[in-house]
Amino acid sequence: MPSSKPLMTQSSGPTPASVESALRTLETESGGINALAAALRGPLGETFAKAVDLIRQAKGRVIVTGLGKSGHMARKIAATLASTGTPAFFVHAAEAGHGDLGMITTDDVIMALSWSGEQPEMKNLVNYSARFAIPMIAVTSNAASSLGQAADIVIELPKAREACPHNLAPTTSTLMQAAIGDAIAIALLEGRGFTALEFAHFHPGGKLGAMLKFVRDYMRTGAEIPVKPAGTKMSDAVMEMSAKGLGCVCIVNAAGEAVGIITDGDLRRHMRPDLLTASVDDIMTNQPKTVPPSMLATEMIDVLNTRKITTLVVTEANKVVGIVHLHDLLRAGVA
Repeated sequence: MPSSKPLMTQSSGPTPASVESALRTLETESGGINALAAALRGPLGETFAKAVDLIRQAKGRVIVTGLGKSGHMARKIAATLASTGTPAFFVHAAEAGHGDLGMITTDDVIMALSWSGEQPEMKNLVNYSARFAIPMIAVTSNAASSLGQAADIVIELPKAREACPHNLAPTTSTLMQAAIGDAIAIALLEGRGFTALEFAHFHPGGKLGAMLKFVRDYMRTGAEIPVKPAGTKMSDAVMEMSAKGLGCVCIVNAAGEAVGIITDGDLRRHMRPDLLTASVDDIMTNQPKTVPPSMLATEMIDVLNTRKITTLVVTEANKVVGIVHLHDLLRAGVA
C-alpha cells in the first residue's frame, strides 16, 4: 500500500524566515572572520607572530583560560593545541582563585580570553601571572582594558557586530576567538613540522584514529592471501580466488615477489573457451600496485581512489606479505 506521507520536494516559493535568519547569521559571522583576516595582514600580524614565538619557546604548557562563552572557546582552544602537539590545558578563570592557580608553573604561558577584558573574576589569575612573571597573552577586543594592560602580548580582535539582532549574544565574537585559536595551533603545528604520524599518537580512537593506523593493521596475511606462482593454470587461480573471497589472486615469482594480479575484471575481459587452461601469465595484469605495511591508512585510501582499484598487494623487501581490500576498510570504518 503506498505511503500517505508527503514527499519532500524543493520549494520554489519564498525562502522561510528561519533560513533568512540563518543566512543573516552566517553573513554577519563571515564578516567578522574577514575582518580578522584583514587585521592579520596589518599590524595584528606582528603581534600574532610574537605570540606564536612565545608559546613555541616556552618550556612548559599553554594555560588557556576564560569565563562564560569565552571560557567555552578557551576549553576548545586548549584541546586543539594539545591534539596538535602543543601541551595545553584549560583553567577556569573563576576556579583559579580557589586552588587551581597551583596548576600553573613559571615555565607556562597563559592565554586569557575575554572579549571585554574587564571580567573581575580574572583578577586573581592576572595577579598570579604578574607575581611569578608568567607571560600572558590576552585575546580581547579591547587592548586598553585591564586585561590588555596587564598582558605581555595583546591579540586585539576587531570589534565586529554580533549575529544576534540586538548585538548582545556572543556569536561572531566567539567564532573569532575560536578562529584565532585555530590559527595559533596550526601555525605552531607547521612551525614544528608536526607530522601525521605524531598526530596519530594523540588520536587513537574513532574514525580519525582508524585512518591514522597503518596498512599492516588492515592487511590480510598468511593463508588469507590469495596467491599463486607464475605459470599456474587459470583453473587453479580461479579456485584460489573463489576460496579466499577477495575477487583477486596475486601472482608471484620463485622469490615470492609480486609480478602480477588477476581480478574479476581480468576474467571478464579475457573470457574465452580456453580460459581455464590458459596460463596466469597470459591473463594477469603485470606489475601490480604495491604498498608497504608501514603506509598510513589515509595514504592507502588515496592510492585506491586515485587508481580506481579495490585491492592492494602489500610487500616488504619486495616480498608479498599481505593484501588489503576496500571492503575490509569499509568494515573498519576507514573508507
